[in-house]
Amino acid sequence: MSMSSRLSCSLDARDAWSRARALTLTTLHGAVQTPIFMPVATQAALRFLDLRCAHELNYQVLLANTYHLLIRPGPKIFERFGDIHRFMAWNRAVLTDSGGFQLFSLSKQISLSEEGASFRSYTDGRRVLLTPESSIEMQKTIGSDIMMVLDHCVSSTSDEATTRAALELTTRWAHRSYSARGDSQQALFGIVQGGCFQHLRRESATQITSINFDGFALGGLAVGESKAEREDTTEFAAELLPTDKPRYLMGVGTPIDLLEAVRRGIDMFDCILPTALGGQGVAFTSHGKIDLRRGVYRTIDEALDRACSCSTCTRFPRAYLHHLVKAQEPVVSQLISIHNLTFYRSLMDRMRTAILAGRFRELYGSEAPILLSSDTENPPAPPQRRRAPR
Repeated sequence: MSMSSRLSCSLDARDAWSRARALTLTTLHGAVQTPIFMPVATQAALRFLDLRCAHELNYQVLLANTYHLLIRPGPKIFERFGDIHRFMAWNRAVLTDSGGFQLFSLSKQISLSEEGASFRSYTDGRRVLLTPESSIEMQKTIGSDIMMVLDHCVSSTSDEATTRAALELTTRWAHRSYSARGDSQQALFGIVQGGCFQHLRRESATQITSINFDGFALGGLAVGESKAEREDTTEFAAELLPTDKPRYLMGVGTPIDLLEAVRRGIDMFDCILPTALGGQGVAFTSHGKIDLRRGVYRTIDEALDRACSCSTCTRFPRAYLHHLVKAQEPVVSQLISIHNLTFYRSLMDRMRTAILAGRFRELYGSEAPILLSSDTENPPAPPQRRRAPR
C-alpha cells in the first residue's frame, strides 16, 4: 500500500450499460469488495443484534459514529482497550462518521462557528466543542479503518446562499481534517456538499478532490429532496469524482436507492433502515416490502420470504411474526432485522456478481420492479368513499 493512499483500490469490473462498477479495497482489517452496504453500529453496536450476525452474514465493514462515541464512552475507554475492534469484538473493517450529520440534525442545540460546533452532551449537559481536528483525533483514538472529515451538512432544500456557505465551510474544514490526520495509516474520505444545485456540486467536487483523500463521499442527500432529485444529483456528482478511488453515498438508503445509486457509479452505502424498520415490523423481501403490522398477515402460514434461508424465514410463519409485532414482543425486532440484513447482503452480492458477469442491465430490469413494490401479494384495500349526506 503506497504512502500516498492508505486505502488501495483496484477495479475488478466496469459495467458497459451503466456506470456500475466492482472494486476491491484493502483496509487495515482486510479486503472489502464493492458494491458494499455497511450496517450502522452507531454506538459500537447493531440495533437489536449481536455483532455475530453481521460476521455470519459476511459483512465486511460496520459504521460507527464519532459524535456519539465521543460523548459516551469517550476517548479514555478506547485508549484503554486499544481500539474499537477489541472493544466490540469485531475483527473486520470499521468506518467512522465524523459527527457532521449529528450537528445538522441537532442544529437547534448547537453553536456553529469557523472553529467548529459547540453543543451540550446529552448524557451530562457538559459543553463539548467538536472541531475538524478534535473529530479526527477522536477517530484516530477509536482506531477506525476509514475516517470521515468533519463537514457542514444542511438540508437539501436550503437556498443557494445557505448551501454555498455550507460547502465553503466544508472545504475549509476538509483541509484542516486532512492536516490533522498526520502520519496515521487510517484512510480518510473527503465529503462533497452542494445540495441539489449542480453548479455548487461541481464547485465542491473540484475543491474536495484537489485534496489527496483516499476516497470521496456525497453528503447532504436523503435530507429533504425527492427521489428523482436525489438520483439526478447522485448521477451528476458521481461523475465528478476520481475513477480510481471509492465513492460513498452517505445515509442512503432503501434497497431501490442502492440499486439506482450503483447504476450511477456509487460503491459504498450505509443506512439505519434494515434494523430501524425491522423494529417497526417492516421487512424487505424478494417479492416486495411487507408491513407485518397489517391484519392481513394474522393467519398467513408461510415464510416471510420464500426465497430466503435466514434463521427467521426458515423457522417462523408470517402469522407468528405478526403476532409478535402486535404483542410488542422485543424479540420480533431482532428476528426481522436478521432477515433485513440478510436481504441487503444478498442484494449487494447479486449486484457485484452481475457487474462481474456483464449482466447488470438484466439484473436491474428484474430487480427494480420488485424493490419498488410493497405488499403486492396482499395489497391494502382502497379507502372506501363516503357518501355525502343528503
